[in-house]
Amino acid sequence: MSKTAAITLAPSSTLFGRLLASIDRLLMKSAEISNRNGDLPRFGL
Repeated sequence: MSKTAAITLAPSSTLFGRLLASIDRLLMKSAEISNRNGDLPRFGL
């Protein structure tokens, strides 16, 4: 028998939670692109 436990995180089911997750993904993608180009991100943090 395995002694490991799996933790499942509940997905954000609310419209506001999905909106915040989309904005977060957009900001993170923009920061990754800016970092790859050697620039500082224009927005974020």
